[in-house]
Amino acid sequence: MIPVILSGGSGTRLWPLSRGQYPKQFLCLVTGNTMVQETLLRLQGVPNLQPPIAVCNEDHRFMMADQLWQIGVKPAAIILEPVGKNTAPAVAMAALTAKSADDILLILPADHVVDDQPAFQLAVEHARKLAEQDKLVTFGIVPNEPETGYGYIKAGTPIQDKAFKAFDVAAFVEKPDLQTAKEYLATGEYYWNSGMFAFKAGVFLRELEKFNPKMLQICREALQTAQTDLDFVRLDKEVFSQCPSDSIDYAVMEKTDAAAVIPLDAGWNDVGSWSALWDVTSKDHAGNAIKGDVLTVDSTNSFIHSSGRLVAVVGIDSLIIVDTDDAIMVVAKDRVQDVKAIVDQLKASKRSEAHMHRKVYRPWGHYDSVDIGDRHQTKRIVVKPGAKLSVQKHHHRAEHWVVVRGTALVQKDGDSFLVSENESIYIPLGSVHSLANPGVIPLEMVEVQSGSYLGEDDIVRYEDNYGRV
Repeated sequence: MIPVILSGGSGTRLWPLSRGQYPKQFLCLVTGNTMVQETLLRLQGVPNLQPPIAVCNEDHRFMMADQLWQIGVKPAAIILEPVGKNTAPAVAMAALTAKSADDILLILPADHVVDDQPAFQLAVEHARKLAEQDKLVTFGIVPNEPETGYGYIKAGTPIQDKAFKAFDVAAFVEKPDLQTAKEYLATGEYYWNSGMFAFKAGVFLRELEKFNPKMLQICREALQTAQTDLDFVRLDKEVFSQCPSDSIDYAVMEKTDAAAVIPLDAGWNDVGSWSALWDVTSKDHAGNAIKGDVLTVDSTNSFIHSSGRLVAVVGIDSLIIVDTDDAIMVVAKDRVQDVKAIVDQLKASKRSEAHMHRKVYRPWGHYDSVDIGDRHQTKRIVVKPGAKLSVQKHHHRAEHWVVVRGTALVQKDGDSFLVSENESIYIPLGSVHSLANPGVIPLEMVEVQSGSYLGEDDIVRYEDNYGRV
């Protein structure tokens, strides 16, 4: 069985923590691990697992690789999508990457919470048995309320197996209104659609060819023209852009006669909103879920998150308050679905807060823009041990670097310099330069930029260890 981690979402409903360049699946929202990491860690103990295949946005490639490395996972491949095309093409790429048509793929979105790991693993083993019988298996979440935010799966004829409960799928149905959801719940025949699946690679490709041959053809062409770089499989943008954009449900599962559903009751939550995150977060005696430096007085049933500075609240109820380095959001808990409207406004105004945090992660480390003026910008820069920034120059800005901790190896116009703690070096406008950390501890620096234009796109790269030239 090969875990396939789908990590293409942008998580806009969890803004301002989740943003386009750093979406929710890469954040530590519920535990000390990120959601991507938890997706794989909850599989520990499942027998005969092969290295995973991850499918993610090209912009997130280094975060994905780094977070897998942190938990000791070496993927079979990280497939990079140049454009998002929904889940069916992503799964098709994983199926085409599998070594054997009989390999069973366990399709897992990277942003789910599962509280009961043993129950989840038991359901995975049951799904494996059905997949071995050429079934396309989906996991149906046993509903505990008439939820209108999920699609539903209607169970059909029971599959005769004494070891576990499973059904042929009678129908996939769209998100219902409240009354219809109550009727679904009353019948006991409907399950929430989890978006998790298990099936043989070859069976899925066979069904996809039957129902959407164009999608499969383009996926094959995209893989044939892909470039392989370390663990990354870079799909050709021109080819992959022509692929139809469909979900697994629409492309295959709603049409096949081989679909089966296994009920899953394991404390599942897709954390699709701030109220859902409040649901799965531990709370104090007043019903408040608190993260970070927070003080409360006479406040109840709220989610309050501080990324650094003190947040103090008095006399509030049922609010979501999220404070980050560059944004504060306050929303009523029953209006959390409207957070996306704020993100839409930010995008329409072309504001960076829609996509980026003040702290920006790069394959070599990260930087934090602590002050920005008309012709100057100050950053804190941290470079990992052994890492190196690209050989580059800027047309519009000069840079002054001050080493706070560690040692920097600086190349400037063909000369090399070792810059130690409490020392500095000046990089003039137009100078070809690079920065590396030759030490064994993180290199911490302060960078002061000055010039007529300070955008991140003012970079001409000549050499790069991370394929960004």
